[in-house]
Amino acid sequence: MASIRTKDLARAAGISVQQVRNYEAQGLLPRVARRPSGYRHYTPQHLAAVRVARLLMRAYGGGRALRLLRAVHQGRLAEGLAVIDEQHAERDRLRHRLKQTLAALRSLAALLPEDDVWRRPTRLRVGAAARLVNERVSALRFWEQLGLLQPDREPGSRYRVYDAHQLRRLRVLVLLRRAGHDFASVRAVLDELEAGQPQQAVAMIEKQREALDRRAWLCLEAAAALHAYVVEHGSGSALDPVPIGKPD
Repeated sequence: MASIRTKDLARAAGISVQQVRNYEAQGLLPRVARRPSGYRHYTPQHLAAVRVARLLMRAYGGGRALRLLRAVHQGRLAEGLAVIDEQHAERDRLRHRLKQTLAALRSLAALLPEDDVWRRPTRLRVGAAARLVNERVSALRFWEQLGLLQPDREPGSRYRVYDAHQLRRLRVLVLLRRAGHDFASVRAVLDELEAGQPQQAVAMIEKQREALDRRAWLCLEAAAALHAYVVEHGSGSALDPVPIGKPD
């Protein structure tokens, strides 16, 4: 098999000689043989492994890429596939949360009037705040326990007091709950609104969704490269392909 010098491997892969040695030490590369002279004996498989490793690190992060390629090079392909599934499951959960948050934000943007009187300086005790939104005091206390509201306390009496900021959070909370959104969505929306208006928060979530789509594409690219690498070089214990039956 053709032998590749360390510097030539680094140049072909677009990385430094030290990075090649780091990849080897970390287990991102298959075992490297030594020539009688003591120099490393790299092969085209090592070059392919470096390229796959860089794609995997960009798509899945350094930690997952390391776990994945170590498993593949140690003949534990199933463990490597589990790492891929883990990342995809996390991304699916995040996509679902963003979808829920975006729906709640759009609902809120439609419900809030242009003239937001809740921005005026106001301080109300809990009873008055509850009457203002037509809710029970017990509901406000429950939402406080959940961490969705953080009213101040009056010095001396220790009564709960809602300032303009907390009243706005309360109003948003009530609107979203009445629109049928769960507490997880409400919490996400309240967090997003700390940075601005509903329309601004919607734009931020849209950007997060676009970033998620870009990451999904990178993962697809990296998984395809890994598949080709395993098939060509026989790394790990290749699984038999599932036969595709004829359409009914």
